[in-house]
Amino acid sequence: MPNDEASPESTRRAFAKYGGAVALGGLLAGCTGGAESDSPAGDADGSGSTDDGSAGSSDESDDADDGSYTASISPTGEVTFESPPETVFTRLTHHAGMAFALGRGDDVTALHAPDYYDGLWNQFVERLPGVSLDWSGLYSSWQPDKEKLYELDSDLHLADPAWITRQDAWSREDIDEIAERVSPWFGNSLSDRRQEPTGEWADGYQYYGLWEQFEIVAEAFRERERYEALAEVRDGLLSTIEDGLPPESERPTAIMVAAADIEQIYAYTLSNPGFLTSHTRPLGPRDAFEGSVDSGTVVDFETILEADPDVILYLGGFEPGTDMAGRRAAFEEDPVGSEVTAVKNDRIHPQGARYQGPILNLFQLEMTAKQLYPEEFGAWPRYEEGPYPEIPEDEQLFDRERVADVINGGP
Repeated sequence: MPNDEASPESTRRAFAKYGGAVALGGLLAGCTGGAESDSPAGDADGSGSTDDGSAGSSDESDDADDGSYTASISPTGEVTFESPPETVFTRLTHHAGMAFALGRGDDVTALHAPDYYDGLWNQFVERLPGVSLDWSGLYSSWQPDKEKLYELDSDLHLADPAWITRQDAWSREDIDEIAERVSPWFGNSLSDRRQEPTGEWADGYQYYGLWEQFEIVAEAFRERERYEALAEVRDGLLSTIEDGLPPESERPTAIMVAAADIEQIYAYTLSNPGFLTSHTRPLGPRDAFEGSVDSGTVVDFETILEADPDVILYLGGFEPGTDMAGRRAAFEEDPVGSEVTAVKNDRIHPQGARYQGPILNLFQLEMTAKQLYPEEFGAWPRYEEGPYPEIPEDEQLFDRERVADVINGGP
C-alpha cells in the first residue's frame, strides 16, 4: 500500500505543515484572501479590491528560530515551510507558469497536456535570451492518480484541492492523506472565472487575480525579489497600455474563439471576472456578441457574422501544430465567414492560452494590445507559424532582457 510505503517519508516531509484550526482531520486551515483587478487603471473588479501590487493574504512570517516560514492561500489556508520546495506538482498551466517565472520551470513534475503546453510555451520562451524550458514527457495531471502522486514525491502540490475533489476519484480524505504523507497543497484555480466551489470548500473560498496569486506563490518559494522585479515590468506595461488606450467609443469590437475543428467553434468572453481574461480585460475591447454568448458556447459562422467583429482572436494559434493559415482560409473560403469584417480586413490573430502564467501574460498583453490597437501600440505582424514574432526593440512594450534576467536569477 502507498500509505505504508510512504510512512517513513513523513519525517522527511515535515518541512511543510498546514496550520490553523477547524478543518477536517486538522490538516487544512481556514482561508484568507482578496481579489485583484486587471484593469490598467486599477479599478475595483466587483469585489471592492484594487490591483495595488499587494496580495494582502500571502502572510509570509519572519523566519522562526528553526528557519521555518509560513505562507497562506485559499482554500488551504496557512502552510508552514521549513525550506523552499524543490520539486513541484501542478495541474493547470497558470501554476506551472508561476513556477517557471520563479526560475523553477525545470522543477515541475506534472501538468496538464505537458507536450502540448511545452510546445506552446516555448514559442514565447524563444524570445527570452538565455532562458530554456522543457516540460515534454512529464506526467499529464488533468485527472491525477493518487498512487502517481506518491510516486512523483513532489515537495509541493501547486494545485487547488477544491478543484481536484470535483473528480469522482478524489475525496477530501484523499487530499488530506497526500498533504500529510507526501507534501501540502498550495494553489487556487476556481479564480479562473470565479467558479463556485462545492461542498465543504464553499465556506470562505477566496478569489485572486493572476498576479495576486503569483505574489502568494512567490512567498511560498521565498522568491519575493523575483516577484517584485516581474511585477515592476508588468506595472510598466499596464501603464503604457493605459496611456495609449483610445476612448471606449473608438475601440474595436472583438471575439475570442478556439477550434480544433472549424466545424465546432467555441467562443470565449473577453472581460468577465477571473484570471482567464487577465490579458484582454485591461485592453477594454468591445464585446461583439454584446453579452449574448456565454463563455465556452459553440457558435457557427452565421452567429459570428451577426456579431460581425472587427477583430477575431484565435486561441491556441501559437501552438506548433496549429495551422493559422488554414484557419484563416476556412473563414475566407466560406460564403458566410468571408463576410465578417475581421476576415475582410485580415484581422484574425493568434492567441496563446487563457491559463497563463505571469510570463505568458506579459507577452499576451503586448500581443493583444498590438492586435487590437495597431495605431497606438505598433502593428502586429501577420503570423502563420513559428515562435512569437521578433518585435523591433523600439516597438516592444516590455523588456525581454529584464524578464530573462529575473527568471535566470540575475539582479
